[in-house]
Amino acid sequence: TLQWETLGKQFVEYEQVAPFLIPEDQQRRLLEFLPLFLKAWEQSAGVIVFPNIQLLASEVSKLLTKEIKRNLNGKPAEEARLALEQLLQQKGEAGDGHLLLKSVYLLSQTDLRTMWNIIGSGLPAALMQCLYLFFTVPLKKTSDDGETSEDDAQTQEMLVKIMLNMYKEEQGIEELLAADKLQSLIIATASLWDQCSHAWKVPTGRVLRTISKAQTKNSIVYLQAVDCIKIAVQNLFTLADTLPACDVCEAASIVLCFVKDSYPVSSALLTEFENNDGYQLLLKILLRCEGLQQNEGDSHLDEILDMLTCLTTCGKTELKVSGNIVHPQLPHFDFERTRTSGMTVKNLQPFQVLQSIFQRSNDQHLCGRILAAIGTIWAWDRVNFFLLEWTLQPINQFTDIIHFKPHPVQVQFFKLVESIVLDLSYVPHEILKKVQYLIKENIAPFCTLTALQCLLSMTQKDLLFSDIFRDSGLLGLLLALLRKEAKILRKSAGTHLPALKEGTEKELNVVMLKMVAALTERSVRNTVVLKDYGMVPYIKIFLDDECYRSATLSILEQLSVINYEEYMSIIIGALCSSTQWELHLKLDLLKSLLRVLESPKSHSAFRTCSGFNGLLSLLSDMEGALQDPPSVQWTAVGQNCILELVFYTLQGIAAALHLDPVNSNFFQRNGLFEKMAEDLGSLGCFWTQVESHIPVNLEKKRTFAEFLDAAFCSSEPFPVWLKNCIWILNFLDHMVKGTLHQESYFKERKPEMGEESRDDQEAPQAEEEHPFKRPGNKLPASAYVLWEMRDCTIVHPGAVCVMVRLLPKLYKEGHAQLSQEIQCALVDHIQSLVKSEKSRQVMCESGLLSTILTSCQDAFCNDSHPLHLPLTRVFEKLASQAIEPHVLR
Repeated sequence: TLQWETLGKQFVEYEQVAPFLIPEDQQRRLLEFLPLFLKAWEQSAGVIVFPNIQLLASEVSKLLTKEIKRNLNGKPAEEARLALEQLLQQKGEAGDGHLLLKSVYLLSQTDLRTMWNIIGSGLPAALMQCLYLFFTVPLKKTSDDGETSEDDAQTQEMLVKIMLNMYKEEQGIEELLAADKLQSLIIATASLWDQCSHAWKVPTGRVLRTISKAQTKNSIVYLQAVDCIKIAVQNLFTLADTLPACDVCEAASIVLCFVKDSYPVSSALLTEFENNDGYQLLLKILLRCEGLQQNEGDSHLDEILDMLTCLTTCGKTELKVSGNIVHPQLPHFDFERTRTSGMTVKNLQPFQVLQSIFQRSNDQHLCGRILAAIGTIWAWDRVNFFLLEWTLQPINQFTDIIHFKPHPVQVQFFKLVESIVLDLSYVPHEILKKVQYLIKENIAPFCTLTALQCLLSMTQKDLLFSDIFRDSGLLGLLLALLRKEAKILRKSAGTHLPALKEGTEKELNVVMLKMVAALTERSVRNTVVLKDYGMVPYIKIFLDDECYRSATLSILEQLSVINYEEYMSIIIGALCSSTQWELHLKLDLLKSLLRVLESPKSHSAFRTCSGFNGLLSLLSDMEGALQDPPSVQWTAVGQNCILELVFYTLQGIAAALHLDPVNSNFFQRNGLFEKMAEDLGSLGCFWTQVESHIPVNLEKKRTFAEFLDAAFCSSEPFPVWLKNCIWILNFLDHMVKGTLHQESYFKERKPEMGEESRDDQEAPQAEEEHPFKRPGNKLPASAYVLWEMRDCTIVHPGAVCVMVRLLPKLYKEGHAQLSQEIQCALVDHIQSLVKSEKSRQVMCESGLLSTILTSCQDAFCNDSHPLHLPLTRVFEKLASQAIEPHVLR
């Protein structure tokens, strides 16, 4: 503060004596003061506490202006350019100019009033003359000049920053016009770009863009009076034939800035630009940008495209168009409410340039930027889509040529088409017809694929498209194409398809199937069309390939709505005919079956199509699959995958039995629970050999719920065979309670295009994560305590009989104590299920008494057997309920 006070006093003294000094002495005193001022500024971290700062700024700026004019006066361009460089460089006694420049640079960053004083000194016009010379007159560098390159850059940066600060003010623009150099510099950028100083190209562009943004009425009148834009456009036409495309873009972007930025003040420069073939110039320049390397001139190319996009809104009156809204339309579409508060298209000429570029160019970047510009215009105001499409029809016309464009452009284009429906809620029928024709012709498979994906997204948005695409013939077209592909698949079964079939064409088949699935979803009429086309036998063919399977199953599930028997016949038939190793095919078929079985109407068809026998045959086909260690034939499959198949098989049976007394009676009457017990017992985790059990003293007895916790929720090591047994018993327990069909234990896995089919992959080996740990398990093991504490309803008593039949097989040599402990836990759990009189009656009617006697005879008749006492208790409870003597006999 003391330093600034001292400086303030010194400057007051200067003010007092200055009027009485000759100019040379005034200049000397001021130059002596400035180093002190700069030193104080540096020591105070840029904070200036100087009361007379406006007067100081005025004096310093006037002196710098005077020195510039003195160095320019009467000298040829090259000599004047050299003199300016020497003036502003930090060299010896000539450092006065640099001192003045640095002082003005600092003062120009203080406040607006100080800036006004700098502007009023005449410096704006003087510095414009400097910039013109620096830009237009490149100096030949000498060898020793390399040492001062850093000083050159510092001087350049200060000079440019002063100009930017002055020219962004309206007052600075008005002062600038006095130099009569603005129009000269603009024209120079349009004619001498290849001859100018390379180091001054970017700084000149920065300064001119700043001036452009601050244009006033007077500056526009001035530029119009000297035909500045007209001459610049004419010169650019010449440059466009000779200069590299990126250089022409850079020069043209500067001129176009003045046209675009001046429009809010006056339309004069835009009119001059249009009257002198300005748009033809831009078209010529932009078409030359084809094939530019990535990032080469990108910023200036993008700048021109952005300004062209903005010029579409520069017009005096709104376009008057009337279009015909073709119906049907989405329910919430209302053209009268389409208009928003954004900017509307008033000038079609710049948009025609964008449209012509897209039609004539196949450059990825250029075409992509045009599509992005169209999206931007639509985003400004929704009505712009209709204004453009009802006049120039860009999207309609682009659809005819889109297959010639690079793949990324095709993707971007169809995203744009998709947005018409998703964002504007409008159905463009004419455009959709052309897209459909593109699919029919299939000139370029990737384009066909992208177009179909676009229509698929629309179809998934609203059910209306199911009718539109049926009536337009698209559904029939897709069915015909799928029929053809199905025949090819049938003929080539077991052979390797060509690479193209494995790539784009295969993906196209996937999307066609997805499209048919979307069109038939919730549309009985479309499903009937599919059936009437005789497509069901052909759709079945796609089940074998995992990439096609999801969509194929979706189509068949829609078929079930009109014919459950046909669906069941297909699915059960496919399950029974699948090979031993096609576990993932079976899983997908079972999951589809479960979705259909959610409808009670499907249960009868499931029974009549041998659904129960079909599912049980899956279990019998897995004989020995859960053996530990696994047998050679099952080693590559992975036990978790097998366990998952067991789960979904049992879940399918449970779903078909759920709340269906006819199916339940059929299953019980035909001895299918006994068949289920036999098939589960042969999986390999249950012991099949008859062993004489060695009685073991069980000091600690765990409950069934505790076994679940120990096996799946703790770090206690359990043999793999026992984990699998407990898991299967867990499934059966849920079946008893009627909840198995609601459970979800295993992660869903959706195959991606390009992945190897799961049926061909080697499954994880012994260290697989157990499925109990996977997300989706709705009932923690500890919850079984709650089940045992209350009287639960027995929905499927036959499943208890299955558990009893498996009870003797819960034994393995070498694990006597653990085997008997789990056996006792299971018997106790079964006892907890028959607490009430009603449950005991149900179990008696299901034949549990005879099951205990036949399946557990060894334990029941041997009073030293660990299971003798708990089994006797269960038997006594049931026997007390056996009203009919023959039941007890």
